[in-house]
Amino acid sequence: MNDVLDFINVNRDRYVDELKEYLAIPSISALPQHSPDVRRAADWTAQALRNAGMQSVKVIETPGHPAVFGEWLGAPGKPTILFYGHYDVQPVDPVNLWTSPPFEATVRDGEIYARGAADDKGQVFMHIKAIEAFMKKTGGLPVNMKVLIEGEEEVGSEHLDDFIRAHKAELAADVVVISDSPMFDRGIPSICYGLRGLIYFQLDVRGTKTDLHSGSFGGAVANPAFVLAQMLAQMKDRGGRIKIPGFYDAVRPLSDAERAEWKKLPFNETRYRKELGAPRLFGESGYTTLERVWARPTFEVNGLQSGFTGDGAKTVLPAVSMAKVSMRLVPDQDPDTIADLFERYVKKVCPATVELSVTRMHGGKPWMTEFDNKYVRAAGRAIEAGFGRAPVFNREGGSIPVVSTFQEELGVPSVLFGVGLPDENAHAPDEKLDLGNFHNGILASAHLYQEIAIVD
Repeated sequence: MNDVLDFINVNRDRYVDELKEYLAIPSISALPQHSPDVRRAADWTAQALRNAGMQSVKVIETPGHPAVFGEWLGAPGKPTILFYGHYDVQPVDPVNLWTSPPFEATVRDGEIYARGAADDKGQVFMHIKAIEAFMKKTGGLPVNMKVLIEGEEEVGSEHLDDFIRAHKAELAADVVVISDSPMFDRGIPSICYGLRGLIYFQLDVRGTKTDLHSGSFGGAVANPAFVLAQMLAQMKDRGGRIKIPGFYDAVRPLSDAERAEWKKLPFNETRYRKELGAPRLFGESGYTTLERVWARPTFEVNGLQSGFTGDGAKTVLPAVSMAKVSMRLVPDQDPDTIADLFERYVKKVCPATVELSVTRMHGGKPWMTEFDNKYVRAAGRAIEAGFGRAPVFNREGGSIPVVSTFQEELGVPSVLFGVGLPDENAHAPDEKLDLGNFHNGILASAHLYQEIAIVD
């Protein structure tokens, strides 16, 4: 094992140079014009796995963007890890808010800035490098390893569930390892044992067949922008509680023990607020900020569009308005049930003066595991070895829908082994990854494979 760790330490600079190549590929899965780039990122990922020593590496077609699969099964009698990640990235708008170009990875103050640095290319790449270190120095891994890297995570993993169902035998494993989440804080590594689910909608409101002069027609017909604003305002009360009937019926309440443990975590609300640049924090009454983000459901407006938004003035009454909205869900909320409740309610609050179109886009189930299982304990030991500090245990407000799919379809637990940071700006301008965490993550990943090889 010492030879493996020495190899990782010696190759730190090379890893950063190779990561820069990976990050230079604009694999934006949401934008059709970047489909060739997504394909190029799949090919790059596959070649990186081959170079690391993985076998049977292939780029597998799906109805959307391709998936990459590789395996090494040279450790008979040892557990099998299925590592999952994604090579696609979010769009980069607004580009003018980036300090450096989003696909020209730049190192500043010990952090690498680029779209995909933290979410999720950097975290995928650290496992590829840990695999490579074992292969180069020992000729094999202490465990059996399967790797599945998809290209549609940032657009809801639309085809992934069907892919998993169709390849159950090929994907069979003892545990799934996922590195696509942040640590609790800088210098405080963590293991995530819970994720929120998601349901996402687009609302389109039409008032007239075309835009109208607001002087000639204002007061004669409903303004879709104003109507949509009124509809959205009816989704929450002033205390932040969601007003959709039945929305909270299945929410699993926080236990007193869990709330007590979270209060012990070194979380500073004032610093948190200042780092976000928010005048004040806001959320559902009766809960702390961590409780709201980790264990309570939400309703959020993700985008709005209507009327004239250019420079200057144009007195127009818009014909249409649009909103994109999402709901984060917690155990034991079912995405389909919540989606039905929302559709029923939004249609109820929509007046007859406009036409409403409701499009259900994508979603995923919430997930939670018991953190006192042998694989999570192994991950805890690995993180302590890699980072020099035992991890804390936390939930995460984001969503990784495939975690529930792995549980349901493959019947195996998942370990979330992320090394990002809360301020990494995933999905926002100036996304970044701390290079110290990246390097320690490679070390911790190597320790993880060794620890899982000896679990009871």
